[in-house]
Order: sequence, then C-alpha cells, then structure tokens
Amino acid sequence: MKNLYKPTQIILERYANVLVNFALNSGTGIKKGEVVEINVPDVAKPLAKELQIAVLKSGGHPIMRLIPTGNFTKDFFELASDEQLIHFPKKYFKAKSNLLDHVISVIAETDLEELINIDSKKIMKAQLARYPYREWQFEKERNNKFTWTVGLYGTQAKADKVGLTLKEYWEQIINACFLDKQNPVEEWRLLTQMQKDINIKLNKLEIETLHIVGPDADLTVKLGANRAWRSGGGANIPSFEHFTSPDWRGTNGWMKFNQPLYRYGNIINGVELEFKNGLVTEAVAKKGQKVLRNMIETKNANKIGEFSLTDKRLSRITHLMAETLYDENIGGPFGNTHIAVGMAYKDCYKGDASKVKNNEWRKMGYNNSSVHTDIVSTVDRTVTAILTNGRKLLIYENGQFVL
Repeated sequence: MKNLYKPTQIILERYANVLVNFALNSGTGIKKGEVVEINVPDVAKPLAKELQIAVLKSGGHPIMRLIPTGNFTKDFFELASDEQLIHFPKKYFKAKSNLLDHVISVIAETDLEELINIDSKKIMKAQLARYPYREWQFEKERNNKFTWTVGLYGTQAKADKVGLTLKEYWEQIINACFLDKQNPVEEWRLLTQMQKDINIKLNKLEIETLHIVGPDADLTVKLGANRAWRSGGGANIPSFEHFTSPDWRGTNGWMKFNQPLYRYGNIINGVELEFKNGLVTEAVAKKGQKVLRNMIETKNANKIGEFSLTDKRLSRITHLMAETLYDENIGGPFGNTHIAVGMAYKDCYKGDASKVKNNEWRKMGYNNSSVHTDIVSTVDRTVTAILTNGRKLLIYENGQFVL
C-alpha cells in the first residue's frame, strides 16, 4: 500500500550522521561553533529533526529552514512579474553568505511536474538573478571557508515515477548511502580513499584530450592545462563519480543520453548534443525540446562545464531514481558517463584556486554560467586518453577504470 512506509529511526539517525559528520568540511564533518543552514522540504521533517540533533550534538549552530510543498513554487512563477522574478535582496544574501559555514540541502519532491506548464525562461531568469549568491559561496568554498552537501528523502511521487514502491525506493537510498551498515561514516571514508587512489592515477597522466566512443557517442573533450580529477568528497551524498572540468573550447563531436533528465519541473528525454569548437551546435530531445532549447540558450549554457565517469564497482545505485543526484551516480553493467552543460567546477584545478583571478579562469577555458545540468548515459562506451606526448591510453571500458 502507498504512503505507509517510513524509514526507521536508526536509518534517519545514521543518515543525519553521514550528512553532518562526514559530508561537511569535505569529508571530515562539522567543527564546534560552525553555523549550518539546514534546508528541508516539510514532507521530510523526520530527517530535519535528526539533522538538527546531529548538528547540536557536534557543537554546531543549526539554522533550520523548512520549505513548504504544495504548489508554492508554481504559484510564484505563475504570478510573479518580471520585476519580482529578478528581485535579488543583495544585502540579505551577502550577510547570509558571510554567516554560513555550511549548507545541508535535502531533496524531497512531491510533484515532479509541478512546473510543467510554466515557461522555463521565467525559471532561468530567476535563477540567473540569484546567481551572485552562488558565486559568493563558491568564493568562500575556494578559500576553504564553506562547504555544502545534498541528500535525497524518498517520496511516493519519486517512487511512482520510476516504478518502485516507496519501500523499494528507500532501499536504494539506504544502500547507496551505506545506511544498512552499522557505521556508515566509516564506510564513506573507506570509499573516499578508493576514489582518491583512482584520482591519483588519473592526475598523474598528462592528458591532452579524451575520446569517448560507443553506440551513443563519438566525442572529443579537451582537458586543458592543470586540470585535476575530483570525486565527491562529501559534496553530494551519495557520490561515486570521478569528474573534471575541461577546457570548453576543445569539445567536438556528438553524444546521446539514454537517461531521462528531470529539470525545471519537466522531463527531458532522448537528448542528443552536438559540439563544434566547444559550442553546442545542435540540441535535440524526444521529449522536452522547448525546455532543453531554453536552457541551452541561457548565457554560457551551450558549453561544457563537467565531464564525469562512474565506475560500476564503486556505485551502490542499481535503479533509475528520477533524481540527478542519484542518476548521475548509477552503476549497472556499464557504469555511466555524464557531462554537464554550463558552469565549470573551479576546484578541478591543480593549483591554488583561491589565487586565480576571473580573467585567468576565462583564459584557461573554465566556463561560467548560472546553469549546471548533468545529462547521463549508461550505454557501453570506451574512453581513451590522448596524452600530451601523443600516446593513446585506454582508461575506461566495460563500465570501469582500467588504470
């Protein structure tokens, strides 16, 4: 029967412990006296309670923000004028940025198509207006003064969308986050070390370009100088991926994406992108074409910001979840490859990111945009690195790294 399953108290306690005492501070947990904003939809109040308790027990200062569900967002976009859409209370957000040491955000959607009849241009306009707040957070993050993490709370709407019962949906969350283990934090630390070992091998290679080949792709991606491969490090729970932010100017070819994308209150399916000299020259979707086009037309969203691979041996996600946080980390027989159009991650830089000026980021080909949208393929493919000395090296096949 629907709506009867609830995660147990021990599961919620373990979940909160992972988000507070592992995910924040890049995998080391919060420190006494730090301020943590906790953003949780009202339907996930049981987890919100445990998050507050975990922060308090760790000596932190929780700021609780319960987000109302039930068409509040839809009403805003239906009724807001252009002036209201772009309203940005700068002093408020600047003070908030200065105050917060960490942010925990929980996803718990009750209507995946709440915004389906809203013009996506309005959503992107509002998002762009608030982008300075994100940039202030990113600046603090580069100076090691701010971290964030995101988790998922299972809802019937999500479960229905992917053909699972609510209990089965939660089982995916429990397994993916190691909540079935007595000490999930220790499990995450062990996984993080395995990911670091892979990153060390990747970062020792002097890669000029990557060539992604398969029935769904023939794509060349230029890495650029001083690029580093990273893994989650607590920023997303769960995170099994290895990613980098390439020089957008060197992307050429095409790629299809067989996993649906849930974005801006819409479903975008059957996406195919074609790149020439770094720019998206063609963007086609079997469903959600208008939303995809509006997104790509947003400033700098027609350029690549991230390239990522997930090793099937590490991922504990076995089913589509209708949520990018999980779907970009899915395992299965071939792992997954995904790219993000839009914003690049500046922590994918081998040097001290806090000392790099904005014009230098542009010169290195790091894309900057209010959009960052991950699009996923789980089809079999190979990834070959072309090194700076011209040597070709296969680094990924059959869904796993071969380093």
